[in-house]
Amino acid sequence: MITYNPKEWFSFIFRFHKGDTFRKLLPIMLGIAAYSFIIAYLELEYWKLSELSHVKNITVMHTLLGFVISLLLVFRTNTAYDRWWEGRKAWGALVNNSRNLAIKIAVMVKNKDDKEIFRKLIPAYSSVLNLHLKNADISHELFEDAILAADHYKHKPNQIAKTIIAKVNELYEQGKITGDQLIVLNAEIQSLTDICGICERIKNTPIPYSYSAFIKKFIFIYVMTLPFGYVFMLGYLVIPVVTIIFYVLASLELIAEEIEDPFGYDPNDLPTAKLAEMIQKNVEELIY
Repeated sequence: MITYNPKEWFSFIFRFHKGDTFRKLLPIMLGIAAYSFIIAYLELEYWKLSELSHVKNITVMHTLLGFVISLLLVFRTNTAYDRWWEGRKAWGALVNNSRNLAIKIAVMVKNKDDKEIFRKLIPAYSSVLNLHLKNADISHELFEDAILAADHYKHKPNQIAKTIIAKVNELYEQGKITGDQLIVLNAEIQSLTDICGICERIKNTPIPYSYSAFIKKFIFIYVMTLPFGYVFMLGYLVIPVVTIIFYVLASLELIAEEIEDPFGYDPNDLPTAKLAEMIQKNVEELIY
C-alpha cells in the first residue's frame, strides 16, 4: 500500500508513481491521440466538411450520455471502494481480536508451555490468512514443532483455528481453565473464522462481468466518437482534449479494478503482510 502525505499537492501533480494510472494508460493515450489526429485530418483537410454537416450534431449524443456515464463511474468507484474499506475493517477487527485473545490467554492460562503454543498459533493465523487471500504457497511448517498436514487440510486458516480451539478445549478438560473462561475464549476464536469468511466473500465475489464489460464498452464508444463532432469547434485541439477525457474516464475504471480486490499485490492493495507482522509483535509482547 502506498503511504503518502495528502497535504503535498505538488508531489501528486508532478510525480508519477508506479501505481499511477498515467503510466498504465500512456500507450493507449498515444493511440487515442493518433486516432483523433486522423479523424481531424480527414474531416478538415480531406473531406473538408463544413459546419453545416450533420456530423457536427454528434455532440448532442455526448451531451445526453455524459450524465449517464458519470453516474455509472461514480457507482463503480463507490462499489469498489466499499469492498476495499470492508476488507480494511475486517483486518482491523482481526488485529483487535488477536490482541483480545492474547490478553485473555496471558491472564487465564498459567502454564508457560501452554502460553508458548498460543504465542505462536495466534499470529500464525493472520500470517497464513494473508497468504491464503493472495493464493500464495503456504509452507506446511508453522514453527519447529508443529507441521500442517498437507493432504488433510487445504484450507490452512481453518486448520489453525481448529488447532487453537482444540488446545483451548484441552486446557478445559485438564481443569486449567473454567467453563466460563472457555466460553469467553471460544467467542474470540470464532471471530477469527468470521473475519476469514468476510475476506473470502470479498475476494471470491467480483463485480458482475456484464456490468464491468458494459462500462468498458461504454467508455470506448464514447471516447471514439468524440472527435467526429468536436473537431468543428476545436479543430486540431480536439487531439489533447479527447486524450484527456479518455485519461479521466479510463483512470476511474482502472482505480475501481485495482481496489475491488484489496488482498493482492497491487500498490493500492491493503498492507495485510504488515498487519500480520504487527499482530505477531503485539501477541509476543502480551504473552510471555
